[in-house]
Amino acid sequence: LSLSYDHRVIDGAEAARFCNQLQRTLETMHLEMNSNHKQ
Repeated sequence: LSLSYDHRVIDGAEAARFCNQLQRTLETMHLEMNSNHKQ
C-alpha cells in the first residue's frame, strides 16, 4: 500500500497514520469477508 501527498499541505506523520489505519481497515475487512464466506 502506498500513498502520495504534498508535504506542503500534509504532514508526513499524519499521512503515515492514515496509511496505517487504512491498511488495518482493509485487513480487517478481508478477514471478515473470509470468515463470512466459510459459513
